[in-house]
Amino acid sequence: MSQSSTPPIVPILRDTLANDDFRRTVITGAKCQVVLMTLQPGEEIGAEVHDDHDQVLIFAEGRGEAVLDGRAREVGANDLVFVHAGVEHNFINTGDRALKLYTLYAPPEHAEGTRHATRADAAEHDH
Repeated sequence: MSQSSTPPIVPILRDTLANDDFRRTVITGAKCQVVLMTLQPGEEIGAEVHDDHDQVLIFAEGRGEAVLDGRAREVGANDLVFVHAGVEHNFINTGDRALKLYTLYAPPEHAEGTRHATRADAAEHDH
C-alpha cells in the first residue's frame, strides 16, 4: 500500500496470525516498512545482512531460533528481536507449527505490494 492509501490503523496481531504467506508487505512508507512472515516447521529465513538498515522482528505465534552474528537464542510469541544494520542474522522455525511474525524494516527492504506465498517464491524474486 502506498502512503496515501494506507489506513492509519492495522490490526497487526490479527493479520499476522491469519497470514500464511512466507512474506507479505502490509505498509510501505518512505522510511519504514511493515511485513508479515510465516515460517513453516523446519523452515528458515536464511542468513542475511542488511548493511544499510535496521530490522525489528516481533513474534506472535510458534517458536524458533534467532541466530545473530553466529549466536543462537530461542524465540517465541511476545519476543522482539532488534537486528542492527550490518549484523548477520537468520531465523529458524524449530517448532512443530507455523512461526508467525511481523517485521519492520527502516528503510523499506521490499517493493511495495510484495507477496511471496512460499520461501521458494521469495528466493526466486530476491536473486
